[in-house]
Amino acid sequence: MTTHYRVTTPVEGKNGKTYFRQIGVAFPQREGSKSFMKIQLEAFPINGELVLFEPKDKEDDEGVTE
Repeated sequence: MTTHYRVTTPVEGKNGKTYFRQIGVAFPQREGSKSFMKIQLEAFPINGELVLFEPKDKEDDEGVTE
């Protein structure tokens, strides 16, 4: 299992493509913990939608179109 996930929200670009803007990070809790995951948001998604992705290399993060 990964050590953290990127928390993103889908945003439609001017070209009609959907881009995922990172707005936070999520950490899986230890096995046996009462909670499953801790999510820290740096911004609130206006559309109310969150999408989690495994982390990528720093150089790949710019303009992600997953």
